[in-house]
Amino acid sequence: MTQRVLVVEDEPNILDSLSFLMKQAGFDVRLARDGDAAIRMIESAAPDLVLLDIMLPRRDGFDVCRAIRANPNWKDVRIVMLTAKGREPDRLKGMQLGADDYITKPFSNRDIVERVHRILGEGSGRVAPAGQLDG
Repeated sequence: MTQRVLVVEDEPNILDSLSFLMKQAGFDVRLARDGDAAIRMIESAAPDLVLLDIMLPRRDGFDVCRAIRANPNWKDVRIVMLTAKGREPDRLKGMQLGADDYITKPFSNRDIVERVHRILGEGSGRVAPAGQLDG
């Protein structure tokens, strides 16, 4: 069965790029442009992994992460925060809320795909964040 990835990003160029990368890597990809849409999509069919921006309209990524982790039906959903918010307090907040990884923009396309494969391959357990990656 193909693993499902939900990309939550409000910047059209990044959304398109991540969608293309995840499809090329063999994932079933769904897209959301704001936090409310992300929650609705997860409610309709929980993905295996969410690539989650923090600065989103309507509901920020921290709140989406919190909502995913608060729902026991979504305990197996992996979360990778992908954001321009690279300060240590932001990274720590994301990890404390239950993110499995935290990647800052700009990022390397190859590294994003490798990290998603690694997280989904491990199933449970978090991957140590690598900090900022090159684009």
